[in-house]
Amino acid sequence: MVNLIAVDLDGTLLNERNEISKTNLESIKSAQANGVEVVIATGRAHFDVQSIFETTGINTWIIGANGATIHRPNGELFHSTSINKNDAIDVLRWLEQENFYYEILSNQSIFTPKKGRDLLAVEIDKVISANKEVSIDDLQAAVNKQFSQYGFSVIDSYQDLIDYDIDFYNVLAFSFHQEKLQKGWAHFEQFEGLSIVKSAQNNFELEHKNASKGNALKMLTNKLNVDLTNTAAVGDSFNDISMLKLAGRSAAMGNAPKEIQDYCNEITLSNTEDGVAHFIYSLI
Repeated sequence: MVNLIAVDLDGTLLNERNEISKTNLESIKSAQANGVEVVIATGRAHFDVQSIFETTGINTWIIGANGATIHRPNGELFHSTSINKNDAIDVLRWLEQENFYYEILSNQSIFTPKKGRDLLAVEIDKVISANKEVSIDDLQAAVNKQFSQYGFSVIDSYQDLIDYDIDFYNVLAFSFHQEKLQKGWAHFEQFEGLSIVKSAQNNFELEHKNASKGNALKMLTNKLNVDLTNTAAVGDSFNDISMLKLAGRSAAMGNAPKEIQDYCNEITLSNTEDGVAHFIYSLI
């Protein structure tokens, strides 16, 4: 029997228009009506998740920032694991020196540099110039998706935050240049206090080494007195692996890479075919 279901957002619960379909919403309500705890587990900020669900009448536990935060259904913070501030500043200094677009997920805001959109516009021009077969619409769609989040605060530089009393939960770096991303990955995977994950083709994300969706799921099941064997999880990307491996029953989205599908017990339909609803109804 499944008592708890952890559901990823991007590429999973959200469709190609970054929306939750009526069918998926109904499946969540059905699970809750049957006494199943539904948990949203995402790299996004909890306040962004709340804005997505604002008009749905659905409240859930939220594992945010790839496991760095856990919020109760009423929005109260239950647990957080933040990056050491000195480590965060070192990360941001390097990203700024290397001309990365970045986002800093903190308590109440997603901080991003004022010149960030210009940086991405320049990258798009370079990618299109180098490869005429690349679709500018696809690149712009990726940018629009990144900026569709709720809660942005614009800063001139990471230095604006040095004297702020904030928690650094997650740092996301974004680029359309794969060699640039590879350089960043090679640089940061050597940081002992940090973990690095990939949640989409054009990014990598950094959290405290103890922050992951899997660790957050384990902590939440302890809180709710749910045996891990009675949990399920569904996702589509590499930042989902820790919770997919931990859950009693796991499903990869039909649109997930094969590497993710290989970690799971089963493969559900894609995010454009209400794969989450298909999985939830198979459980309840």
